[in-house]
Amino acid sequence: MNTSEIHFRLDHVMLRVLDLEKSLAFYRDTLGMKVLRHTKYESGRFTNVFLSFDEATQSSLELTYNWDQKEPYEKGQAFGHLACMVNDIHLAVKNLEQRGVTIKTPPKQMSHGKRTIAFILDPDGYAIELIEPL
Repeated sequence: MNTSEIHFRLDHVMLRVLDLEKSLAFYRDTLGMKVLRHTKYESGRFTNVFLSFDEATQSSLELTYNWDQKEPYEKGQAFGHLACMVNDIHLAVKNLEQRGVTIKTPPKQMSHGKRTIAFILDPDGYAIELIEPL
C-alpha cells in the first residue's frame, strides 16, 4: 500500500485520574467539555469517560479511572501537557483563577515565539497550556 493512501488523525489522548468526579467537574464544568461516552467496566474495575469541546469532533480526551487506585499517578518525564486554544487568554485565566483552578504560569509571551501562553493544572496535576491564536 502506498503511504499517500494512509490518512492519520488524532483520535484521543488518555489521562489516568485519581478522582473521576473532581476531574469531570474540572473538564466538563470548568472548561466546558462535553461528555461523549461514560462507560463502566465492572470486570476490569475501571471507568472510561470521553470528552470533547465539540460533540462533532473526531478527537477527544479519555479520562480513565481505575477504581482500586489510591495513590496519585507518577507523571513521568515523557508527558508534556495538553493544549487548549482560547480567544482571550487573560480573561480565561482570570475566570479559571476565580473558579479555584491552579495557575502554574500566568499569561506571557513565549520565550522564542510570538504567541501568548499560560499553564494551568487539572485536579491530578496534569499541565494544560492555554494559547491564543496568532
